[in-house]
Amino acid sequence: MIVRIMSEGQFEVADDALDQLNSLDDVVENAVAAHDEEAFGDALNRLLDLVREIGKEVPAEELVQSDLVLPPSDASLGE
Repeated sequence: MIVRIMSEGQFEVADDALDQLNSLDDVVENAVAAHDEEAFGDALNRLLDLVREIGKEVPAEELVQSDLVLPPSDASLGE
């Protein structure tokens, strides 16, 4: 699957990592629901770090459709 991190690029991530990504996404969603800016930032950065760690960066000149789109690491809860 292809994961785009806004303002950063795309990463090819193995489909078997979906459970890990979903678990961290749940933490992000819970922080949003609780209106907890600090927890949101921490959870989002853990999610983005995982994508960078396990994903293979897609060259910028290669055009592929993203399966998942994530906000940039400096995104705020309000965004």
